[in-house]
Amino acid sequence: MAWNDGGGNPGPWGPSGGVPPQPPDIDQIFQLLRERFQGENPLARVWPIVLALALLIWMSTGIYVVGPDENGVVLRFGRHVETTGPGPHWRLPYPIATVLTPKVTKVERIEIGYRTRSRGDTRSGGDDVDVPAESLMLTGDENIIDIDMSVQYRIKDGGAANNLFNLRNPSTDRHKVVRDAAESAIRQVIGRNEIDSALTAGKEKIQSDAKLTMQKILDSYNSGITIVTVQLQKVSPPPEVVHAFKDVASAREDRERAINEAQGYANDILPKAKGEAAKQLQEAEAYRAAKVTRAQGDIHRFLAILKEYEKARDITETRLYLEAMEEVLSGVNKVIVEPRAGHNLLPYMPIPAPGGVRGGAAPAKGEATP
Repeated sequence: MAWNDGGGNPGPWGPSGGVPPQPPDIDQIFQLLRERFQGENPLARVWPIVLALALLIWMSTGIYVVGPDENGVVLRFGRHVETTGPGPHWRLPYPIATVLTPKVTKVERIEIGYRTRSRGDTRSGGDDVDVPAESLMLTGDENIIDIDMSVQYRIKDGGAANNLFNLRNPSTDRHKVVRDAAESAIRQVIGRNEIDSALTAGKEKIQSDAKLTMQKILDSYNSGITIVTVQLQKVSPPPEVVHAFKDVASAREDRERAINEAQGYANDILPKAKGEAAKQLQEAEAYRAAKVTRAQGDIHRFLAILKEYEKARDITETRLYLEAMEEVLSGVNKVIVEPRAGHNLLPYMPIPAPGGVRGGAAPAKGEATP
């Protein structure tokens, strides 16, 4: 008897009146199928089992494994729903859901301003091919500089979906996006620095600034790429002016050498001059102290003499006279003549000979030797 043949018999999913349909019971469906095909072809009894096995096999196709260097990007009807890490996982089977497993730990490398020759390339000119369109750039002081740079990058943690869906062709566009960002970043950084800084001590800062600028550019694109390292391979003036730059560098070295020599001379002469100045100051201080002490002593001596003078003027005057004469005549040859004998003598004063030996005749009678 057919289901719902007009006689009010309910179908396998319940009555067809105004009652809303209920979710089918899987066991009830299989029971109805067995009753319907019972007594018919024996093969008809097997097909529900085959259907169930096929369903299980189809569901098992949703199992997938993500490698240790991969991320699993799950798409449901073409829309990204989740990102899974390494290990076994399950998703809805195809065609409902699919999974992409890009490698996220692989570090890739690009070259800016040059290209490394591949093996077997026998062209002359060195190991690398120069790309002036990428390497020549303008510094902050309006000089042209030639820079070769290498960049290492990989897919950012959790950025596999952005890398897959925000780039038109991730396998090819990834290199182009990083190259464009690297060239733009290094030109920005070099444009803020002078050529002397880029050629000498400023390389480390230029690398760091270029890496930060590149990361900001790539993050603004939601590219899902992280920069690992930025390395300046060569920083030099253009070949046309390299000789002039060498002359400038030689002149700069001569200037530094002259400055160092002058600094060494200053370091040698200044301590000596400071020592001599300190010595003269100390001698002057000692001379002043001696003069002050002597003057103070003279004052005290004078006051002591004045005190004695006021007590006995005649005695003090005589003593002062004798002391003065003693001081004046202490180094002079003296001749003492007896006043009573002076009338019979011819005054004669011998002149001392050079060397302190007195020449001339012997002293006359009545003369006294010193």
